[in-house]
Amino acid sequence: MLLAIPDILSRENALALRKAILTAEWIDGNATSGAGAASVKNNRQLPEGGKVTRAAQETVTAALMSNAAFLSAALPHTVFPPLFNRYGDGETFGLHVDNAIRFHGGTGARIRTDLSATLFLTDPDEYDGGELEIEGSFGTLSYKLPAGHMILYPSTSLHRVTPVTRGERISCFFWMQSLVADPMEREILYDLDQSVQALSAERGKADKEVLRLTSVYHNLVRRWAEA
Repeated sequence: MLLAIPDILSRENALALRKAILTAEWIDGNATSGAGAASVKNNRQLPEGGKVTRAAQETVTAALMSNAAFLSAALPHTVFPPLFNRYGDGETFGLHVDNAIRFHGGTGARIRTDLSATLFLTDPDEYDGGELEIEGSFGTLSYKLPAGHMILYPSTSLHRVTPVTRGERISCFFWMQSLVADPMEREILYDLDQSVQALSAERGKADKEVLRLTSVYHNLVRRWAEA
């Protein structure tokens, strides 16, 4: 499942976050890559343990945990501490797949990567190139979203960031382990939850059929979730 989620951060807050992280010292992005990705990666990143990074991570994590669409789609068990990258003229990240397991040296977090996410901190008209292209059974899709918007996609997907040819692309990216490992089961739960929410708004949460569907949803979560 690929899902574009608007307004994880408001545009104002996204631009403020970008301004804050630009004051920090950035490092070669290859310093945080696995061997496979490093050969096709040419960008810069914030150091994982820096003070500015930690403050930015707290901002993004708080926004994620209060976003109903993200929680419904991802059913997050563990969210890897968000990271931040930037691409200037000629910088790119070639076709690759994310590592199945991510380890964060600072926190000791080790997660299975079920889902990947990119939260855009730059508006599309501020740079040329820099599209996030994702390949899968759905074909190749290209994303360049407004500041504060996020794309959520399977970590199993081959993906790339095309070369930036003007301006600068600054984003937040991270991975998560879902409570429900199977992508088909996770998509079924998301569709069911969206129907429950729509019917709740139309009929009220106390409606008999709404309660029946709510029970089905939670019983499926119990059946499929890995606590």
